[in-house]
Amino acid sequence: MSKDNKLMEKIVSLCKRRGFVFPSSEIYGGFAAVYDYGSYGVELSKNIKDAWWKAMVQEEDNIVGLDSSIFMHPKIWEASGHVSGFSDPLTECKQCHARSRVDHLLEDVGVFADEKMSEEEINVLLEENKDKIKCPKCGTKGKFSEAKNFNLLVQSNLGNFTGDWEKEATYLRGETCQGIYVNFKNVVDSTRMKVPFGIAQIGKAFRNEITARQFIFRKREFEQMEMQMFTRSEEGMDIYEKWREKRWQYYLDLGIKEKNLKWHEHENLVFYAKAAWDIEYKFPFGFSEMEGIHYRTDYDLTQHSKFSGKDLSYRDPKTNEKFIPHVVETSVGADRTFLAVITDAYTEEKLEEGNERVVLKFPKKLAPIKAAIFPLLKNKPELVEKAKEVYNSLKSEFMCEFDDNGNIGKRYRRQDEIGTPYCVTIDFDTLETGEVTVRDRDTMEQENVKIEDLRDYLVVNLK
Repeated sequence: MSKDNKLMEKIVSLCKRRGFVFPSSEIYGGFAAVYDYGSYGVELSKNIKDAWWKAMVQEEDNIVGLDSSIFMHPKIWEASGHVSGFSDPLTECKQCHARSRVDHLLEDVGVFADEKMSEEEINVLLEENKDKIKCPKCGTKGKFSEAKNFNLLVQSNLGNFTGDWEKEATYLRGETCQGIYVNFKNVVDSTRMKVPFGIAQIGKAFRNEITARQFIFRKREFEQMEMQMFTRSEEGMDIYEKWREKRWQYYLDLGIKEKNLKWHEHENLVFYAKAAWDIEYKFPFGFSEMEGIHYRTDYDLTQHSKFSGKDLSYRDPKTNEKFIPHVVETSVGADRTFLAVITDAYTEEKLEEGNERVVLKFPKKLAPIKAAIFPLLKNKPELVEKAKEVYNSLKSEFMCEFDDNGNIGKRYRRQDEIGTPYCVTIDFDTLETGEVTVRDRDTMEQENVKIEDLRDYLVVNLK
């Protein structure tokens, strides 16, 4: 097994063991490509989304937030092209009848299919390489059916009382940005935003993925963090380049190692796009897309104007000029960011005494638990009482954990594995001096801090 595969196995194991990520519906045998976040996972996910929202909305003067519905009018997905063109090439193994995405099978043997290829072009590649391709399920080589496009939209029977799904199809949204486009006019009319301005949103999206791969990197129910910036055409490329710079710097400020990031330019753009670059992260399975920064021109608002019959043009309040704004998009998966953050933080260290420890060296602002409070001994009521007093004084301001289970060494290792920056121990000296022992996660160094100074100590060091 390769080093990278072992790393992924270790991350998946730790995520389940320590309550970050669970397979969904596990007691029923699981449900492919669907996962649940556990107690530490929801905290990490929340911190990631809060960091994004702070950078995109709180710190930007011309961006406002939105939370659009998961269910939207079916015509929205016709206007966006999802009904007719949102598909992946699917093939079936003739031996075991398992279905796989052709582009994934080709990628596994070093052949890369362009997303704009037709069914015929994909089938030519499949035929040329089929003898090298193994079925992921049974391992049989070269026995695959002709590729057919498979639509990724997830259908629902919401509001359908006739049972005729094809005639009255409703969908769970395949992406979050369409909710932003159809609310463009509402935001203009209800706020003081003037072009250029952006609308940001964090929300669930759903895709009928064929192949479940790469843990939470590719899910059927996932969360997107997107911002659509509406701009004049003549300002579009300048704004686009500014957002490329901002989004790269965002990951550095977040604490992601720059060596694990790189740019990837889309060579074959869709007809309406003017530019498209992805920020890729070095996941355990290699560099792959984490965030896309795309210049979509005026296609989206034009399409929705056409299909809805509503005028979505913008009138400049100073010049009275009327135009359809262009769109610069930044779109990142919350789940992919989660996986990148854990991968970046995962560290195995050999200690001086010959032992090893696994530690998640999260950026401190992202850590699920900021401080763990320990009484030295759980069978000494005076220590437990003082430790709970310290815990209660901190928990309203910091996400803390009270832990008195096992010896101090085991408690340290447990907190290391969930990435807690500081462990605070209350011992007998605390009762005499009023000082606690604070242990740093990364250096494992310890220092004494007065209880009355502990809050300020954490405020300064958790930045």
